[in-house]
Amino acid sequence: MILLLALFIALIVGIIAGCITGFLPGIHINLVAALLFGISALLLAYFPPLALAIFIVAMSITHSFVDFIPSIFLGAPDDDSVLAVLPGHEMLIKGKGYEAVILTLYGSMAAIFMILLLTPLFVFFLPKVYSFLKPIMLIILLLTSFFLFYFDKKTRIWAIIIFFLSGILGIASLNLGLKEPLLPLLSGLFGASSLITSIMKKQKMPKQKITKLKKIRVKKKSLLQVLVASLIASPLCSFLPGLGSGQAAVIGSEVTGDLKRKEFLVLLGSVSTLVMGLSFITLYSIQKARTGTAVFAGKIIPDLTRSDLYFILGAIFLSGIAAFFLTIFLAKLSVKLLSKVNYSKLSIVILLFVSAIVIYFSGFLGFLVFFVSTFLGLTCIFLNIRRTHLMGCLLLPTILYYLL
Repeated sequence: MILLLALFIALIVGIIAGCITGFLPGIHINLVAALLFGISALLLAYFPPLALAIFIVAMSITHSFVDFIPSIFLGAPDDDSVLAVLPGHEMLIKGKGYEAVILTLYGSMAAIFMILLLTPLFVFFLPKVYSFLKPIMLIILLLTSFFLFYFDKKTRIWAIIIFFLSGILGIASLNLGLKEPLLPLLSGLFGASSLITSIMKKQKMPKQKITKLKKIRVKKKSLLQVLVASLIASPLCSFLPGLGSGQAAVIGSEVTGDLKRKEFLVLLGSVSTLVMGLSFITLYSIQKARTGTAVFAGKIIPDLTRSDLYFILGAIFLSGIAAFFLTIFLAKLSVKLLSKVNYSKLSIVILLFVSAIVIYFSGFLGFLVFFVSTFLGLTCIFLNIRRTHLMGCLLLPTILYYLL
């Protein structure tokens, strides 16, 4: 009974934390997970390890729903929702920012049920498939990287340059002996760079329209096409190292061909939640973590049991349901409040907070990595290059690991 109470508290607090990290740009879930792990020795005196893991799962799933709000309304995405900026902004300037958020919610909610359906396949077949693919993992990673470059025709040269620069930065960060190397790296590439861009823009939100859910529709044929694409791309990126939801969305969009604005937003929502949720299933199935939060969950519980998996699935489902309605509420709140908030001042406060956290956990050497990664993220934004190529910071070190 005490265990269930602890897990329920962890679930509720995790959902709240996911709303905060998703709603406030620049506060990445990896940052919160790193903070939690940093004080885990203290927390484990009062809570079981599974409760901390449930908190991370609930926060991660909720975040995958909510984080499209700042992406669409503020143009300040994190690494999982960066591709939502372009189609979301196009709808925003037409007064349909709320509708854009709801479309991503449709995809995320569908992903929750797909995770439940895919879990048995991941549990029973992934270990066998992974053992078969492991010897050729290097070839798969190289082909995946080439695939992403190949379809980025307009900025291919710059994309390759950004990929290798971020990869070199990733290699340096992972070999500097930093306490939390991913914290300054990812916070700079995807968090601080977005915040600085938003501060520089000083834009006010156009007047938005809140449309009833029953009027926000996607054709059944198009929806089926999008969900099939996410089913193909997301599991691939869930167990291949260094690949995330951004790459999965690109792969999925190429599988289906040219997608309209609405369908692409549904795809982004579906892929974001699928990759996040399946990363925890992958952690159980092959003991490999493919997202930052899954890494910390794996550190807290090194050997997940079948019973732990059931609780994790329950947390994914319940937090997904809660996140759906909470995101609708927060999206409506955004429409009413964000036009009145001085977002530049808010962004400055968040930027200073993240900088302080980086210095506290990773020292001044980590802050140097944070500074360089922020500059690289800004370069990507100013050159109008897909920031999914910044994931070279994880892909290139992984490729070298298999190569050497």
